Amino acid sequence: MKRVDWNTLDPVGRDTVLARPEPSRSASLQGGVATIIAEVRRRGDDALRELTERFDGHAPDLFEVSEGEFVEAEGRLDATLKSAIAEAAGRIEAFHRAGAPTAVSVETGPGVCVERVLRPIRRVGLYVPAGGAPLPSTALMLGIPARLAGCAQVVLCTPLQANGRCDDAVLYAARLTGVHRVFKLGGAQAIAAMAYGTASIPRCDKLFGPGNSWVTEAKLQVAADPGGAAMDMPAGPSEVLVVADRDADPVFVAADLLSQAEHGVDSQVILVSDTPWMLDTVAREVDRQASLLPRSEIARASLAHSRLILVRDIGQAIKVSNRYAPEHLILQVEDARRWLPLVESAGSVFLGRWTPESIGDYCSGSNHVLPTYGHARSYSGLSVASFVKQVTVQELTAEGLRAIGPCAVTLAAAERLDAHGLAVTLRLQALGEVAA
Repeated sequence: MKRVDWNTLDPVGRDTVLARPEPSRSASLQGGVATIIAEVRRRGDDALRELTERFDGHAPDLFEVSEGEFVEAEGRLDATLKSAIAEAAGRIEAFHRAGAPTAVSVETGPGVCVERVLRPIRRVGLYVPAGGAPLPSTALMLGIPARLAGCAQVVLCTPLQANGRCDDAVLYAARLTGVHRVFKLGGAQAIAAMAYGTASIPRCDKLFGPGNSWVTEAKLQVAADPGGAAMDMPAGPSEVLVVADRDADPVFVAADLLSQAEHGVDSQVILVSDTPWMLDTVAREVDRQASLLPRSEIARASLAHSRLILVRDIGQAIKVSNRYAPEHLILQVEDARRWLPLVESAGSVFLGRWTPESIGDYCSGSNHVLPTYGHARSYSGLSVASFVKQVTVQELTAEGLRAIGPCAVTLAAAERLDAHGLAVTLRLQALGEVAA
């Protein structure tokens, strides 16, 4: 990990230090994904079967997971794991239910009622990856808010493993959250299938969930197509920024950094501290802990483009974090909550030494599908609101139109939109408010 002193850098140097790894959107990747999408649109299930055999080594006769397969998957699972999945699901549901958007009705003037009503997105597609490791937690993070939103059709795609089955824990979590249909399908072809539909896979209105560069590129391409499907948010490799003062535990800090570094070689971790010895101690501890990890090679590749940044004080550290806008922000500082009002841009924040980022990934109740690559400046993490449409409604009485109609007529005239004004004036004439 490279160490730098923030206060010795010019603006260009600061941008360079906080630069993320270049996103993988090569011409070959874009072209490859476009070809897969075109094939799925043209040949449907036949293309899916060929692509699944090519990339996953299996060509299932039926893509949809059967009731028997769900039962068998649950039977193979350890009781402790099933209990942990159910426990996490309970907390995720409690938090997301409490934070769900609500309908609003306001009288903005006498006889003028303006409302916001909620309508679930009818058909949603969830993607749960299983490349480097299966992610039952992602099935919970996607399926629970979809159910709470009341989506009429919830479809989930997850890749086949080497044994020719979907991961047992992913299937169990999907069934627990109330997902309606699960399909043995991964990669860009799964995104294409959910976006456009095939004989087996229902067409969806919006797609959710993380994935590798092929999945991400496929989501971007179908979202850019008016005939495709919307997507949840721009996403990239996982990342964490830790702010640590002299009271932080370097062992904990190192573990938090590695918990993100092990996601993939393009993940990025950053430590910002006002204490030089903390940076040095954490660097040594990261090296020690990394050597003990099964995914050590991946973590070390990620650490190659990660940073140790020395700042003047914790206030400046928060400013550095806001500039970076991390997916995950850990404040391992004294009285961490005191600094929270200064945090402007972060996907999710973890306060104090006893709050590891891993808890948010699994079971605190917050959602781990979060904006990355600086998109936390303008996007929020996944929630029930992501699965609903917020539709505004207005209703005026005759008295209400008499009161506010002239305002609309004046504004329409200023914008030279005569038909806008006429739609109001004709009604006012009918009420006898203006001369015909």
